[in-house]
Amino acid sequence: MTTRRAWNARAASGAVAVQEVLTAPTVRSTLWKRRWRRFKQNRLSLIGAVIIIFLVLVAIVGPFFAPYPEDARGAVHIADRLRPPSREHLMGTDEVGRDILSRLLIGSRLSLGAALVILTMATTIGLTLGMISGFFGGRVDTLVQRLTDVFLTVPPLILAMAVSAALGPSLINVVWAISLVWWPGYCRLTRAEVLHKKQEVFVEAARAIGAPIHRIILRHVLPNILTPVVVKATMDVGFAVLTLASLGFIGLGAQPPDPDWGRMIADGRRYLPESWWLTLFPGMAIFLSVFGFNILGDGIRDVFDPRSRD
Repeated sequence: MTTRRAWNARAASGAVAVQEVLTAPTVRSTLWKRRWRRFKQNRLSLIGAVIIIFLVLVAIVGPFFAPYPEDARGAVHIADRLRPPSREHLMGTDEVGRDILSRLLIGSRLSLGAALVILTMATTIGLTLGMISGFFGGRVDTLVQRLTDVFLTVPPLILAMAVSAALGPSLINVVWAISLVWWPGYCRLTRAEVLHKKQEVFVEAARAIGAPIHRIILRHVLPNILTPVVVKATMDVGFAVLTLASLGFIGLGAQPPDPDWGRMIADGRRYLPESWWLTLFPGMAIFLSVFGFNILGDGIRDVFDPRSRD
């Protein structure tokens, strides 16, 4: 009798386990459907997603459709200088006759690509140091946090200007400069999340069974702290574009003839207000990038916020 009961109990537990395995994909599918529905309810987030998809497509395929690609490589057409928007030049020409539309299309790949590289480098540095600081604590935590404090005492733009000026004006140097001053925010955010997650039951269970530290960090802690980091990175792409344009405006970014959006605004401001198109269209490109990534980041944050309800 006892044997039969034990066998029935094992069979029941096995059936429950099988049922959980079979229903797990359905639960995940339902969760993502709920998140997608929550995202669609935010109209601004949808607008941001459309803007970003448009900008990414422009950065990928835009240079192939630029009407005058040579104008992004130092071509000069004095006879066509400062022409207003027309059928031949939809966004007009600049002070040496280069087509503004062509330079914007080719410059989009440069600006958005550099911004993504900056965020990748800053996120990698901040995420790594933040996980080490939060998980190990003690002197390691103190050392990393004091280093973070040093970087946070100086405004990021001012520090990036100083580093760029020391390294020399170029796109590569400005990418390094911004990356080196952008990581502290990710370090602080990651540390706070790790301090919370390392007290969870699943981490304690992994420690109890003797799992190595690197496995605990990579398999158990890291996947559970990525959501706030991804949200912050999404919102920071626009600010990275703005920072790149700011440094380009003062001559520390990409150098001529590369079509840097900030440099285009700086060159066109001397011809305001008559030749308004020189600054209007690069300014609109920067505005769309910042606005699109900001509201998209808001939508992603709402989607993954556990306090949000349908």
